Parts: sequence; C-alpha cells; structure tokens
Amino acid sequence: MAQVYQFSSHQRTQLSPDTTRAREHAEHEEIAKGKRNGEALTWEDVAKMKLSWCVAQETLRLVPPVFGSFRRAPIDIEFEGYTIPKGWQIFWASSVTHMNPAIFHEPSRFDGSAAAPYSFVAFGGGPRICPGMELARVETLVTMHYLVRHFRWKLCCGEEKSTFVRDPMPTPLDGLPVELDHIAPLC
Repeated sequence: MAQVYQFSSHQRTQLSPDTTRAREHAEHEEIAKGKRNGEALTWEDVAKMKLSWCVAQETLRLVPPVFGSFRRAPIDIEFEGYTIPKGWQIFWASSVTHMNPAIFHEPSRFDGSAAAPYSFVAFGGGPRICPGMELARVETLVTMHYLVRHFRWKLCCGEEKSTFVRDPMPTPLDGLPVELDHIAPLC
C-alpha cells in the first residue's frame, strides 16, 4: 500500500497523484456509505474496488515482487533467429514484460486508471500462476480501504525519485517515512 502512494507521488502519472487519491477515496467512501459503523467488508464490497485494484496492479507492474522464474521449453522454439531446444531452461523476467513499450505505451509512467489485459504478470500466469494471488488481492484491497478511509498520507521523503533495492523483495532504499493523520474512527 505504501508503495502505491510512493509511486503515485514520484512517478510521472497519467492522472495526477491528487486526482488518483481523490478518485480512490471516493470509491472507498461509496462502499462505506452502505455500512454501519464497525461493519466488516463483504466480498461484494471488495469486488467494487476496481480503481484500487488497478492502482495496486500498476504498482506491482512497476516494481514486481518477484523478479521472474525458470521454465522449460516444452517444444523447440524459434525466437529472433535463435533455436531454443525442447527441454532447455528459460528464464522469464516479469519486469521485461512490464516495461515493454510494445505493450505499455509509456512503460515507466504510472497509470493507475486501467490495467492492460493479459500483460500483467506480477503473479505469473497460466497453470503456474501464484496460488496466493487472490488472497494477496483481497488483503491489499481491505488494507487499502481502511488506510484510505481512516488516514491522510503525507510522504516525508521529498519529491525526488526514490530508489528501490531487491533484498529479495523490492524495498525503498532509504525506507518509506510517512506522516499519517487520523481522519476517521477505525470502528
């Protein structure tokens, strides 16, 4: 969640960071309107968090949690004049797909307004897609809901572009200092 706001503040964005936050806040407020104080979120509520999931996916696209993985070539493959024989190990890197300008018009630009179909591979894909993807989605959206609704965020690291290291997960090099202002009761 913190990465979402760090990226929307530091990357060139399709929508301004303030616009993205305002739209996301409105999405969560709309869900909260139909709830009694302290009432838990339902599956239906989580399903309504479309903009929030697009923002989370865009963050994972720019800084994927897993660099890639190995696969075996199931058949002989011709690729750009090279033959990859059946059975050879191939390394697949999600960042190569996520930063491909043929798929993403401006790959280094944060655009939380929509996710490109069949090109988001932060959780892998096909029969070996991460089995925890749906759990991660629900946990992310529920956390975002409570943080967006109950706190106002201010990054304390300035406007300069932050640097990430992989250790082994993407981690802000200098931490991620934020100031949180409590704006609504948690219950």
